[in-house]
Amino acid sequence: MKIDLTKAKVIYKKTIENAENYASEIAQRLNCSYSSLDNLPDSASLLIVMGGDGTILKCARHASRFDIPVFGFNMGRLGFLSQAGLKERDFVLNKLERDEFRIEERLMICDSGGNIALNDIVIKSGDCIGTSRLELVINGKQVCSYLADGLIVSTPTGSTAYNLSAGGAVIAPEIECMTIVPICAHTLSARPLVISADDTIEIKFHSPSEFQMVSDGQLVNIQKDSVTIKKHDKKAKLLLLNSEHKGFYDILRDKLHWGVAPGA
Repeated sequence: MKIDLTKAKVIYKKTIENAENYASEIAQRLNCSYSSLDNLPDSASLLIVMGGDGTILKCARHASRFDIPVFGFNMGRLGFLSQAGLKERDFVLNKLERDEFRIEERLMICDSGGNIALNDIVIKSGDCIGTSRLELVINGKQVCSYLADGLIVSTPTGSTAYNLSAGGAVIAPEIECMTIVPICAHTLSARPLVISADDTIEIKFHSPSEFQMVSDGQLVNIQKDSVTIKKHDKKAKLLLLNSEHKGFYDILRDKLHWGVAPGA
């Protein structure tokens, strides 16, 4: 696939120091334009994002509406969704100019209120002291009842985020599935579930005031006694470099120290 880089757009987050300067330099090199995260475009051949995972998530959700691929330079902390750091700018831009990349489509999910997530949708108890009861229904059939602090519904892309720290499985990004992980469940029998991406999830709770919903890190008000979550009809498009050291498992080792012995 060939991309007209003069029609790309470099996006930066205003609150990150020097992000605008780096965006300007990259835009000048590619002879394209740049703008802040507050002015995301409706048309572009590519979004090159300067920021952390949160910035990339926001850009990817927006860009999915217009089938625009997204590439991220990490200027945050972990930067699991980004493909490169700022020190690799020349390497990355050379790859882009030589068309040495691929576009990977990623599953997204949405809730009944139209909120879209590339990583996860989290239902959390608003009570910091006690646990709460949630009912899990899949495809109209009751599965179980949780006494827990909440539930995480994650995509494969989000499996290395909150899902992982709550005890969920790491899922390869090309697999079409969703994971459901209880947060601090008050029973030994509560285990994470991996289900088909075509399934419909309903989470019921007795009092909406007890719960909060967080979609890709963004707080959403709950005004009903249940939330329905399913596969979104659009997919995020991530641009990935053709490099023997930029695959999913390489990133697991580099970012999360997967399978690395202490002191190695």
